[in-house]
Amino acid sequence: MLTEQWLSAFRHVALSPDPDLAVAALMMARMAYPHLDSRPYLEQLDRLGREATERVAAAAVSPQDTPDAVDPTAFAQITALNHFLFADLHFVGNDTQYEDPRNSFLNDVLDRRTGIPITLALVYKEIARRAGLTVEGINFPGHFLLRCAARPGTRYVRDLIIDAHHGGALLTEGMCRELLQRHAGGVARWDRHLLARATKPQILTRMLLNLKRAYVRMHSFPQALDVTEMLLALDPASLDELRDRGLLAYHLN
Repeated sequence: MLTEQWLSAFRHVALSPDPDLAVAALMMARMAYPHLDSRPYLEQLDRLGREATERVAAAAVSPQDTPDAVDPTAFAQITALNHFLFADLHFVGNDTQYEDPRNSFLNDVLDRRTGIPITLALVYKEIARRAGLTVEGINFPGHFLLRCAARPGTRYVRDLIIDAHHGGALLTEGMCRELLQRHAGGVARWDRHLLARATKPQILTRMLLNLKRAYVRMHSFPQALDVTEMLLALDPASLDELRDRGLLAYHLN
C-alpha cells in the first residue's frame, strides 16, 4: 500500500506548474520498482536532450520539401528529432505486447526502447523540451498524439501532428479522422476539440488509467488499487475512482 506521505509527494509533483513529466512518471514506476533510483533516467534524458539539441541545430531547412502551410524550420527540426529518436535510438511502439505494464513505466521504456503511444510521447516531449522545441500532448481518443504548433502571426498556419508510436509519423486532419474511427468507431464524432492540448495532470491521469486497465486484466488487484489511490491523489473527487477503489477492495476482501 502507498503511504499518505508518498501520495502527497506525488500529488505535489504531478500538479506543480513545472512542465517536467519525467519526475512524476518515474514516481509512478516505483509501484513496480520500489527501490528505483530516478537519477540515472533523468540524466539519460538530459544527455539525449543535449544530443537532440545538436541534431536540431544542424537540421537543413528545405522549403521545397516542406508540406504546404507548414513552417520549413519547424518541419526540418521535427524531422531531425524523429530521425534521432526512431532511426538512431530505435524507439518503437510495442504492438506485440501492448498490454504489458512495463509499457507504462518510463524506466522500462527508456531501457527497452519500446512503449505505448503515451509513454513514447512522454519521452519525445521531454527530449524535445530539452532541445528547445515546444511540443505539446494531445489527449486523442484511443491513441495519444503530439503537436508542434504553428507560430502565431506567420503565414505558416498548419500544426505538425506527431504520432510517436509510429516512428514520429506526421498526420493530417484526414488521417486523424481515420484514426478516430479505428479506435472509437461510430461512438465518437469528429471535432477539432479532440486535438486540444493535454495538460500535465491529464497526461499523468491517462498514463495511470492505462496502467490500471492492464493490472485489472491481469487480475493484479493490489497493484490496480495502488494506481487508483494515485488517481485519487490527482482528483480526490473522482466518482469513477472512488467506485473502483471500493470494487477493488471488495476483490481483495
